[in-house]
Amino acid sequence: MRDLDRPGALLAGLLLSRALWAGLLVSSPPARAQAPAQAIILASTTSVDNSGLLGRILPLFTAQTGIAVHVLAQGTGQALATAARGDADLVLVHDPEAEERFIAAGEGIERREVAWNDFVLVGPVADPAHVAGGHEAVAALRAIAAAGAPFVSRGDASGTDALEKRLWRAADISPSGGWYRDIGGGMGQALNAAEAMRAYTIADRGTWLSFGNKAGLTIVVQGDPRLLNRYDVIQLDPRRHPQVRQQAARRLADWLAGPAGQAAIGAYTLDGTPLFHPTPLPGCVRPADSSATGQAAAC
Repeated sequence: MRDLDRPGALLAGLLLSRALWAGLLVSSPPARAQAPAQAIILASTTSVDNSGLLGRILPLFTAQTGIAVHVLAQGTGQALATAARGDADLVLVHDPEAEERFIAAGEGIERREVAWNDFVLVGPVADPAHVAGGHEAVAALRAIAAAGAPFVSRGDASGTDALEKRLWRAADISPSGGWYRDIGGGMGQALNAAEAMRAYTIADRGTWLSFGNKAGLTIVVQGDPRLLNRYDVIQLDPRRHPQVRQQAARRLADWLAGPAGQAAIGAYTLDGTPLFHPTPLPGCVRPADSSATGQAAAC
């Protein structure tokens, strides 16, 4: 599992790498044909990175285009903040409401749905809240709170964290107390904590399937429409961020939403089980003024 606790140091390294790339392109002799011609920074939610998806599909993009992609894996909130500072070229995130705010603020353009999977509620095999086998996440959270059963929250402003908070609001509960553990960490950290504490937590299915340390945990609730999980790619608005590598970023966005990227996403499986599904609307461009409904755009 990659160390996700030092995004600042990683970002500094990536920005230094970008500067070095620029210097090399000016002062160095022509590179060999197989060397990437340029590099871009993708600020991405941790789930598509932890699951191994990006490590599998991005080399295919680089091989086809000559554009290297450096991934900065953060929670969705952090990824959008990084992009708003101009420290990334595009984002891949999964919080529709935060994405709408990002676009409305003039930071991003052309939001495109590129993949989806779902969230699952996982918990200890002993299931002290007696929620296993259910299909209603809100009812399960009410039962967990009533039982005072341990629950791990990411608490990192990620898309997963935002989904969890929406579910608690729907349950009319403000979780607090010793049973509710806010760890301020990524998906892998949350699953590790849940395993150690025999606690419940919410995870995206892709990370859950690819995660190794889960012997004491099991899926207890799944299949609730509230748990659908959409991943969108958003380019930065060049009017706000003229320094970004717009053309290279657009090529990655086009590739992810196009036939080659969609096929690569659909082909990524673990023991024959898909971790992500290609969007039913490949290449769909969401207008900047689309409503914040969280539903797929009809385009």
